[in-house]
Amino acid sequence: MKVVVTRKIPGNGIKMLEDAGYEVLISPHDRVLERQELLNFIQGADGVLTMLTDTVDEEFINACGPNLKIVANFATGYDNFDLPALSSHNIVGTNTPEVLTEAVAEHTFALIMAVTRRIAEADKLSRSGSPPAFGPEVLLGMELKGKTLGVLGLGRIGSRVVEIGSAIGLKVIYFDNNKKNQQLEEKIGAEARDSIEAVLKEADVVSLHVPLLDSTRHLINADRLNLMKPTAYLINTSRGQVVYEEALVEALKNGSIRGAGLDVFENEPQHAPGLDDLANVVLTPHIASATIEARSAMGELAAKNIVAVLSGQPPLTPVKV
Repeated sequence: MKVVVTRKIPGNGIKMLEDAGYEVLISPHDRVLERQELLNFIQGADGVLTMLTDTVDEEFINACGPNLKIVANFATGYDNFDLPALSSHNIVGTNTPEVLTEAVAEHTFALIMAVTRRIAEADKLSRSGSPPAFGPEVLLGMELKGKTLGVLGLGRIGSRVVEIGSAIGLKVIYFDNNKKNQQLEEKIGAEARDSIEAVLKEADVVSLHVPLLDSTRHLINADRLNLMKPTAYLINTSRGQVVYEEALVEALKNGSIRGAGLDVFENEPQHAPGLDDLANVVLTPHIASATIEARSAMGELAAKNIVAVLSGQPPLTPVKV
């Protein structure tokens, strides 16, 4: 059987596929494949290990041919999957949940601390050749202890962010469409709010941890940004399209909010005009899960899903197709 991997991955995932006896083809390009490149590369595949940047639709399925049995996404999200198309061809789709929870939660706090303590600004000034001398009002930031962290979305990552926030002295409030987390509330004193708007109005830092759905696209728009405190910060390590980026640029420019930390963008890898010029935003290129531990585990879980399905066993982490 033939397994195609659309981009080189770290860890033992490739070896696991080879040890299972499959012919494994790995893209020779360390970049996102152009669409026609991708369609040509996946021909004849029984299984494909995809990136979130690979659109898996009817055209993709037809390019693979009749032997395709599984598409294993190297990501927790799977908004690149055309789920009805996979279902209509009885093709299994899988993702890699849980193994990147800690990495993304930690990166969320790296962004929070970087933007609230103005680390990127300070680093640039320190390298400028004429760094500022100590001064009582030079690069004043905001302490986190005693402030309010608002979390939108209480899945695995959102829940871990809540735990870390509480541990460092933040008051934590949250909103989730599906549930209240009684255990978190009892364990650390997290408080549910009955709407997104309530969280935005109250929080000093708002952290987004929702999946990309029709209902969450542009969840954070101009109207909702205007609800936030002018001293508040917005953090996004979920999906770029959850934030209307042009509206965020305007809010950062006019002082509607104080700052933002973004790991994902509406039209990756491009940024909305003006975003790169702002000093009050910290930007990272979709690296929240970029630890050796997390990325290795993601590749291994994707490989285990492929081995299971091609061996006639159920997948470990299927998505609903």
